[in-house]
Amino acid sequence: MPSTPENYDIVIVGAGPVGLLLAVCLARWGYRIKQLDNREHPTITGRADGIQPRSLDLLQIMDLKRQIMAHGPARAYEVAFWDPAPTGEGIHRTNNLPTCPEYIDARYPFTTMLHQGLIERVFIDDLKKHAVDVQRPWTITSFDNNGQDPIYPVEVDICHVQTQEAEKVRARYLFGGEGARSFVRKRLGVKMHPKDPVAHVWGVMDGVVRTDFPDIRMKCTIHSDHGSIMTIPREDNMVRLYIQMSSSTNSDWDRPRQASMEQVQASAKRILQPYHIEWDRVEWYSMYPIQQRLAEKYTTNHRIFMGGDCCHTHSPKAGQGMNTAFHDALNLAWKIHHVEAGFARRTILSTYESERRQIAENLLEFDAKYAALFSERKPSTGDSTCAAQDGHEGNEFVEVFKANTEFASGYGIAYTGNEFNWSTSHSARSPLFNPEGSTLRIGRVMPTADVTRVVDANKIHLEQAIPLNGSFRIFLFAGDPVSNGSSVADFALNLGKKPSFYSAFERPDISSVSYHERHNPHSMFVTICTIFAAPRSSIDITKMLPPLLARYSHHIYADDIPDPRTPSTKASAHAKFGLDERCGGVLVVRPDGHVGCVVGLVSGDGTVNALNDYFAAFVSKSIGTKTEQAAL
Repeated sequence: MPSTPENYDIVIVGAGPVGLLLAVCLARWGYRIKQLDNREHPTITGRADGIQPRSLDLLQIMDLKRQIMAHGPARAYEVAFWDPAPTGEGIHRTNNLPTCPEYIDARYPFTTMLHQGLIERVFIDDLKKHAVDVQRPWTITSFDNNGQDPIYPVEVDICHVQTQEAEKVRARYLFGGEGARSFVRKRLGVKMHPKDPVAHVWGVMDGVVRTDFPDIRMKCTIHSDHGSIMTIPREDNMVRLYIQMSSSTNSDWDRPRQASMEQVQASAKRILQPYHIEWDRVEWYSMYPIQQRLAEKYTTNHRIFMGGDCCHTHSPKAGQGMNTAFHDALNLAWKIHHVEAGFARRTILSTYESERRQIAENLLEFDAKYAALFSERKPSTGDSTCAAQDGHEGNEFVEVFKANTEFASGYGIAYTGNEFNWSTSHSARSPLFNPEGSTLRIGRVMPTADVTRVVDANKIHLEQAIPLNGSFRIFLFAGDPVSNGSSVADFALNLGKKPSFYSAFERPDISSVSYHERHNPHSMFVTICTIFAAPRSSIDITKMLPPLLARYSHHIYADDIPDPRTPSTKASAHAKFGLDERCGGVLVVRPDGHVGCVVGLVSGDGTVNALNDYFAAFVSKSIGTKTEQAAL
């Protein structure tokens, strides 16, 4: 063991979805990472397999979607519902519902089904590009936030699982993402509180099957007199089956912990009658009890954090475990980045727990109801004629599914008011906030919009135009370039003044920034997009934009692509967001893609002053007219 411990920006314990995505973000943004996992190899079989629409959008922004889709995952556009047949024998289909209905503004309206191990490998390959290797099989043995080194206050002891070789390191942060049996959580003394007692035990099996069941390549929820099944199509002709094995509502309830593969298959055969099913091969199977649990804290001191299954456990049937972990990681990553880059005060780290724990509470509330209804043994059809004859009226399970599709897709995540999510209680009080007519929902994911990039006439998905670079995104909806030119010029003029939020975080290497830098030519704190409500052919960048905005030439767009959601409009993106096609407005989007605030665009310094007040609520420097904000 070296006498002087090595220093890292963060030690990440666990290389599952939450730990890997956190590592990828921070590695890309230049941080030194030590990541360890107690498994000798990445996930080989089992575990999560569903990427929800919002998560796929995130992977696209990270430029990882192509690698995911190269594995040929199944796509679930619909869910089929099966219930006891009217004859009282067997099952029949009672409904089909879209996985992501049209009212949800999703770029990818389907669930992507792919083995977790393949997803992990995409992240691992990306980490290697940034000189980060997961240290296997190593585990954490102790840690202490002793502050002996003020820069690297967390001391971490780790060892090799097999050889017991030991190592001591120091870090700015420690992250526990090692799952439900987290050492970090237990060592911190953080309790997991159950929402409901264990009431259901399920088997799960991945394999290749032969069957006459007609919807085997669909995502299905199946209730029969013999129990319940969920089917999930997978890559390489595989199917995952979640099979109810026992329930506390049964008279013979004994809460079994294990069952043989043959017993699980026999249950599946009974539930699927009159259809037949046989397995060509089984890749993996397991048994699990359903229990919803939530950690009382996600951090104790804003140096040691936890996320993913370490903080929340629930049934897998809603397809949320891996997806919630992704967004835990993203939420924490950009906040750590903004503190360590000197952009924001350390106090912002408290919002990781307040934002993400609330989402987990919402998830557990939905999951408890969904899992209970899924596990209920349906009465014989003769006693439930209404549900059998009409697959949606009176069927509580279907109604719960429909009511929660937006949340399940990831687009229903809504962060409440705080320093990042403007509300009437925010310290920034300009009347320009939340202009009349705006349809943008603060704290929600930025809606989709298609625009034309001026420099090359490419059609661009505006919400994906800026990569996951850790920056706030400023979308200047410039309105009509002829009548609104003075407002745009004043906006650029006041951005350039000291000490605006823009000028305060000028890059120290600005004199040597590459001519080809597209996203952060002036500041790593923000990236700016300008969108004109005009046809591309009418836009002349050099004549219509001041040099400060023209420097972002790759992010200048024409709002000239029709959108069926806003028919009879000439500037669909402006109209869709509720921004005046003549006067425009300014949209601030957080680094994780959620809307922070919307401000009216006016002549003079009002717009930039309002934005200065918004950013002054959390940045580390004095900006605008606010008094000095000392870094804590």
